[in-house]
Amino acid sequence: MVRPDGETGQRFFTNPVLPGFHPDPSICRVGEDYYLAVSSFEYFPGVPLFHSRDLVHWRSISHALTRRSQLDLAGRPCSQGIFAPTLRQHAGRFYLITTDVGGTGNFFVTAEDPSGPWSEPVFVDRGCFDPSLFFDDDGRVYYTRRECGVIVQAEIDLGTGRLRHPVRRIAGPFASSDAEGPHLYKINGWYYLVCAEGGTGYGHMVTVGRSRSPWGPFAGCPWNPILTHRHLVPHAIRYTGHGDLVEAFDGSWWMVFLGTRHNPKFGYNFHVMGRETFLAPVEWRDGWPVVNGGNPVELQMRAPSLPPHPWPEPPDREQFRDGSFGPEWTFLRTPPRDGAVCFVPSGGLILQGTAENLDAAGSPAFVGRRQTDHHFCARTQVCFAPDAPGEEAGLTILQSNQFHIEICLRREADGLWLVTRRRLLDLSVETTRKRWPAEEAVLGVRGDYSSYTFLAGTDEGALAVVDRCPLRFLSTELATGWTGVVLGPYATGNGRACVAPATFPWFEYRGNDAL
Repeated sequence: MVRPDGETGQRFFTNPVLPGFHPDPSICRVGEDYYLAVSSFEYFPGVPLFHSRDLVHWRSISHALTRRSQLDLAGRPCSQGIFAPTLRQHAGRFYLITTDVGGTGNFFVTAEDPSGPWSEPVFVDRGCFDPSLFFDDDGRVYYTRRECGVIVQAEIDLGTGRLRHPVRRIAGPFASSDAEGPHLYKINGWYYLVCAEGGTGYGHMVTVGRSRSPWGPFAGCPWNPILTHRHLVPHAIRYTGHGDLVEAFDGSWWMVFLGTRHNPKFGYNFHVMGRETFLAPVEWRDGWPVVNGGNPVELQMRAPSLPPHPWPEPPDREQFRDGSFGPEWTFLRTPPRDGAVCFVPSGGLILQGTAENLDAAGSPAFVGRRQTDHHFCARTQVCFAPDAPGEEAGLTILQSNQFHIEICLRREADGLWLVTRRRLLDLSVETTRKRWPAEEAVLGVRGDYSSYTFLAGTDEGALAVVDRCPLRFLSTELATGWTGVVLGPYATGNGRACVAPATFPWFEYRGNDAL
């Protein structure tokens, strides 16, 4: 959101510009339009895509990998799957290159319109991850990626995906012992190689080198790293790195990059939303990029020079009336099995629970959306008449298959129960167990800087607190991995298929970090 300062008249925007689990951003501009892609790891569809007209307001438009023929993540462990994409446009066509880690390796897809449809994959190689494409003005196309902590490159035939020669090293790290996430640009006759270094945690950073040749040697910037918060303890934004440059249509320069927002209640030590997409201005000094004037990136930043172009806000309440999911919704690993997910013609979602639950690296009957605010409230109504013991349906807050919390209705031999449960590694603990009088409930969760609070009732106007869990139990610092919290409705038979379907007439998410 862009807002004016009442005293100075200057405009400011709020970071992150893409809140919630949206890591490894890659950006390209076509005229006055900006498009951005992010990593998706074990979630399907793969590679969320966004559109902006002002670099601040982004709307979700599609995914690049929407078919099982493009991406099959069955059985993939958490935080494997789709790593760091690079999005580029050349000669009227969009190219998105990425890596299926633990699967098919490096590949790219193409489209005339970023909203799709996207092509079937063109496979390149099974080397290390973080591939990038660079289209030089002499017609050559370069394929650049990480290889054992250094950056390697080859020319590529985009018709076949074949490398015209073996990859060769073009640069090592500029400010650490490990380089990844390379992007190559040609600006004012110089080739610039921007890299991510220092790992993906507190030491993360963006570095840059330049050369007169795309093959190097690349001399490092005198003030590398050009972006890092590794020395800022405490700070609300940490883990900054993995940047991509873009020149706006007005001639200004900007960088999108990942970062994390941390919890001041615990000395900024914990975060749950994963790595998010941030924006900062770039200026050029002596032929080198300077990010945000060399200052730390803040949650409130001076706005770009571009006129604000906000998109209509999606409704807080999703009633699934059009028989499909919007691009903000996601599944675990594969598309839902036939019959596992369907819609009520008049509005509502039906989940037919399978034997799979949320504890395994599977594809349970679950659909979720990212947590995007520290302060939020999510609610849903569930109508569920299970027949067999073990059948359950409700609302989950999921960091991974080893770290998640549920509030649900569950059938036991002696009746229907309201249950809250925490899964922490190999420990599964019921923290609430209460007989439930009806075969429907309104279930909710409120989040703040320190905890998740779970609520339940037979009417949405009268919800009662039934449980509270410390937020740190779902933090990346405890759960590890590279994703963030995803929450939504689920159903499972816990070892056998559910006899009864679970109906969710609506799902609601309200964030109020700005309040």
